[in-house]
Amino acid sequence: MTNKKDAKQLKEDLTFEFKNVWSALSDEKEKELFEVNEDYKKFLDDGKTEREATKDIIRRAEAKGFKSLEEIMNSNGKLISGMKVYANNKNKGVALFVIGKEDISDGMNIVGSHIDSPRLDLKQNPLYEDSDMAYLKTHYYGGIRKYQWVSLPLALHGVIIKNNGEKVDIVIGEDESDPVFFISDLLPHLAKEQGSKKLDEAIAGEGLNIIIGSIPYKSDDIDSKVKLNVLKILNDKYGITEEDFTTAEIEAVPAGKSKDLGIDRGLVLSYGHDDRVCAYTCLRAVLEVENPERTAVGLFVDKEEIGSVGNTGMHSRFFEDTVAEIVYLLDENANNLKIRRALANSRVLSSDVAAGYDPNYADAFEKRNSAYLGKGIALVKYTGSRGKGGSNDANAEYIGDIRRIFNRANVMWQTAELGKVDQGGGGTIAYILANYGMEVVDCGVPVLSMHAPYEAVSKADVYMTYKGYKAFYNA
Repeated sequence: MTNKKDAKQLKEDLTFEFKNVWSALSDEKEKELFEVNEDYKKFLDDGKTEREATKDIIRRAEAKGFKSLEEIMNSNGKLISGMKVYANNKNKGVALFVIGKEDISDGMNIVGSHIDSPRLDLKQNPLYEDSDMAYLKTHYYGGIRKYQWVSLPLALHGVIIKNNGEKVDIVIGEDESDPVFFISDLLPHLAKEQGSKKLDEAIAGEGLNIIIGSIPYKSDDIDSKVKLNVLKILNDKYGITEEDFTTAEIEAVPAGKSKDLGIDRGLVLSYGHDDRVCAYTCLRAVLEVENPERTAVGLFVDKEEIGSVGNTGMHSRFFEDTVAEIVYLLDENANNLKIRRALANSRVLSSDVAAGYDPNYADAFEKRNSAYLGKGIALVKYTGSRGKGGSNDANAEYIGDIRRIFNRANVMWQTAELGKVDQGGGGTIAYILANYGMEVVDCGVPVLSMHAPYEAVSKADVYMTYKGYKAFYNA
């Protein structure tokens, strides 16, 4: 019969549980963790849109010795092991490559994230006046809950292309001296009808109209005086006219900087964790790679929140074409088969956030198979919805490889899925990369309040995700 001592040892040998990262950190590692997160907050604040994030990624990459692939091609240059290059996809996405020692046809180690986030986009003809107030019409981007976007300060970020071709960058609402913008909500005293509606119907998409002005232009000879005054202010500052809105991309996002959350400063509260938390951890990891065995790739794409479509989304040929250029710069005699093999033999971490378990909404989660804040990087075998529809569903052999990589590098990890079966669902870029034959698994940071204007992540998970991606690159 097994005695108590044997049973205790048996339990230790045969059972496991995912542990809290904070309890396992040395003082030195905890200090490094906080330093990493201070830099992450700066990344968030500097890159609230996909354009701004791309610009910051390229800036950081060039500071670490990465060269433009386009410039190398134009100068008839060649690539060799150890070189670092980047390809810019229309200023809305970027791919970083550190050329490995092994032949690229043996495959690459790829970490792929997206840098777009749910937001409000201005319509092409947005500016109008109603009841002595000037407004901007919007069209929401991605899966938002519309009621969350009223009654909070907003900033405008984007670009305007003028009739002469000049590009004008717009950022209003982030500086302490800037005004902010706002979508009003109905006062509770008059909200009886609104309150009886379903949550998703209480605020209409066409009702997400942003207040931009209220002071009329001083003249008795015209109509829409408030609108004209707004246009004059914009013309004085940026040299633009109303027609220029038709050739603009302007996004409304929550105003202000990311903040530490909690008296112990263990969490980060910010707009855009999904998916810039995975973009940052991927970026930090790939920038530290030197002379890898396999070519290391940091991939940052746009349009994931609306299906990865368009010429800057993962469904485009950008990454495939860039790999083709890389292959030919390594071997001018390469054929299409070598490109196919380089893609098919690659291993990928689809770097996207996981749904963090929230005790306030416990009924939506299955506790044994949820990601918990503070327990490290989350491996998500499948996403999809109902019966794993639309999911990559990674194979056990590949997850076993990643498990061993993380364990050898002392990376604290956990497994997760997206809520209860039949509760809902979602997807990532994983299945698109898997179409090439690549081994792919979703792997990223757990998030609370995903897709809300403000989301929360644990600094411990940010740190372990960075460590996990770095271990993967060097495996």
